Amino acid sequence: MNLEAIQAALTEAGIDGWLFCDFHHRDPMAYRILGLDMSSMTTRRWFCLVPAKGQPIKLSHKVEPTKLSALPGEQRYYLRWTELHEELKRMVSGMSRVAMQYSPMNQIPYVSVVDAGTVELVRSFGPDVVTSAGLVQQFEAVLDDAGLASHRETGAIVQAVKDEAFAMMGDALRASRAVTEFEVKEFILRRFAEEGLTADGACPIVGFNDHPADPHFEPTEANAYTLKRGDTILVDLWARRIDPPGVYYDVTWCGFAGNAPPALYLEIFRTVCNARDAALDFVRGRLAAGEPCHGNEIDDVARRVVEQAGHGDAFVHRTGHNIGLEVHGNGVNIDNLETKDDRLVVPGICFSIEPGIYLEGKMAVRSEIDVIVTHAGDAEVAGPIQQDLILLD
Repeated sequence: MNLEAIQAALTEAGIDGWLFCDFHHRDPMAYRILGLDMSSMTTRRWFCLVPAKGQPIKLSHKVEPTKLSALPGEQRYYLRWTELHEELKRMVSGMSRVAMQYSPMNQIPYVSVVDAGTVELVRSFGPDVVTSAGLVQQFEAVLDDAGLASHRETGAIVQAVKDEAFAMMGDALRASRAVTEFEVKEFILRRFAEEGLTADGACPIVGFNDHPADPHFEPTEANAYTLKRGDTILVDLWARRIDPPGVYYDVTWCGFAGNAPPALYLEIFRTVCNARDAALDFVRGRLAAGEPCHGNEIDDVARRVVEQAGHGDAFVHRTGHNIGLEVHGNGVNIDNLETKDDRLVVPGICFSIEPGIYLEGKMAVRSEIDVIVTHAGDAEVAGPIQQDLILLD
């Protein structure tokens, strides 16, 4: 636990304390932030209060008395549930605002893992329970210089593998050789392994024609199309270095098997690119002006472009997600559709911008870039930004 950093963050946020708790490993964020061993047995409730000032207070069951022994602070114990209530009340006595892994109205479900009953219990002792979403982002999702460097380095490899995948498809077309979505997917995974990258068991999305109209289409040997001239192509690939710090890189590019894409395909591709660029410009403008920039606002900007082009109903997911040691991390998402993510974009954060248009039974376009906010406060895109379809001819 970085006690000094947590207490500084609490003081800045005007929060009296951060109350961590767990039961049966329900909150992995608490283990990571506190530096606890997630693999150890946890069959009883435990609590750890980190105050804005002073030493932490730990509360463990007498059956598991050493559960929190790795942490600094005063250790207290309970046996009966009545003792648990008494000790919790004593721990938060005098505090006005206590942060927990909770989100009002479940607006940010990624961090809302504390059950309603526990929140009710703590509130019954006097404090207002507030969301820890911003704190979780700070300690779970903000990348240091090594993390940002890992993202950039991995990005160079992922972009190269993407180019190789499109070249593989182009070679097959010119040679009149059959190649399927599944084979391209397997090629990407093989190249990742050769480069020391992993997708942690997930597979790239390689889809022709109507297949990527399912945004999470997974090619298999059984369902895979064989590439032919006139096909629209979408490739979404993500990976991280196996060696730490292993920050993910995640992009989506589109192409066409031929040199004359259909007018509708060109239209939705240009619309998606315009939405992507508008969102990026918005982020850069806000950061340059020193103004707050929230995830839900960025989503609104991108979605407005797609809606004005008449394809709003076909943009069926959020504009982007946080990226970190997991491809979908615990920082701000670019989302005002599926959730209302009003967390701030802050230095050290990495996130995708990936608007899409999905025409069921026909075709789909998604263009995805990764934005990292440097510690100087600039919005940087690692790697190239697709401006034109990749034409395989």
